[in-house]
Amino acid sequence: MNYVHHLRDWVFSRVHQSQLIYNTCWEDPRCDRQLLNFAADSSIVMITSAGCNALDYLLDDPGRIHCVDMNPRQNALLALKKALFAANSYENLWQVFGKGNHPRFEALYQEQLREHLPDYARQFWDRNLSYFSDKGVRRSFYFFGTSGVFAWLLTQYLRTRPSLYSAAEALFSSRSVEEQREHYFAVEDKMLTQLVRWAVNRHFTMCLLGVPRSQQELFRHQYEEGITGFIRRCFRQVFTQLPISDNYFYQVYFKGSYTPQCAPNYLVAENFDALRDRVSRIEQHNNTISGFLRENPGAYSHFILLDHQDWLAANNRPALAEEWALILQNSRPGTQILLRSAADEIDFFPDFVLAAVDFKKDEYADIHRQDRVGTYASTYVGTVKG
Repeated sequence: MNYVHHLRDWVFSRVHQSQLIYNTCWEDPRCDRQLLNFAADSSIVMITSAGCNALDYLLDDPGRIHCVDMNPRQNALLALKKALFAANSYENLWQVFGKGNHPRFEALYQEQLREHLPDYARQFWDRNLSYFSDKGVRRSFYFFGTSGVFAWLLTQYLRTRPSLYSAAEALFSSRSVEEQREHYFAVEDKMLTQLVRWAVNRHFTMCLLGVPRSQQELFRHQYEEGITGFIRRCFRQVFTQLPISDNYFYQVYFKGSYTPQCAPNYLVAENFDALRDRVSRIEQHNNTISGFLRENPGAYSHFILLDHQDWLAANNRPALAEEWALILQNSRPGTQILLRSAADEIDFFPDFVLAAVDFKKDEYADIHRQDRVGTYASTYVGTVKG
């Protein structure tokens, strides 16, 4: 069994070391901004992911955002978004990341964007300009990267079943929660077929979505149907309890593009000028959180850790303890720490962390229930004690 676990971890590591994983952020920044109360003196350390949320946070006018990611391709994606702001054209920004393609992307890249990129980002995009081509079978950036490949395969599967695809279209076009609830329950079992259940329970499929073995095991232990049960719970929260009209997370993977009425805040026309003027406050670092803090000591006001500590807790407890020690050494009294987990209750906090940080979960349950992604079982916010 240990051999199987090592093999699965190796596959996950290989995927993450060689591929762009996230082509859009998979955490709801509207919830984050409610939870964290950014201000002019905020100095934020966060995991980059696709960079959408860092740009969203700029709307609250924080002083500095440090985006940290072990995968330089994720920072390369954020660098490209920043370059489009530096090129000062909302129309090009919308075409590239709103529509997901651009008919003249190669020329735009060479003439206006490439000069604004750091070397590692140039090296990545020089090889991958086709991601934004409007030709071929995948005519959207949102169908590239490993999560995008999964989305594309799923949409192709739906298209082979016209009645199911039409039902999904009706779901995404619903005008009320009551209407979408009716549409969802009419197709739930048709979507979660035996073939789909088999596919999502494969380790490689979860690797494409960035879900490590430790989280897969949590799903299998917590839900009678394993990962399928987790997906069912997630879909029921998203599609039967929250309006789908502004849920750009799922809309983009179904349609391959955003709409002006349903898009991340960094793609909203009214926000362009403010973000263009503030985007230089975002810095990218190809590193771990611990490595960044060792190299850049400071008194940071916020840490946004996504769910990566689930993996550390299951695979590298010493690294988990080291990360927490460095976070506390580089915090102010009142620093806020946001993390999410696949577990309903986190039980891996070291004792010295529990003594130094006041964690709250139940107080934020209402905000957690409004999360338009719905893929995490719990959301924790910790405040460093004075």
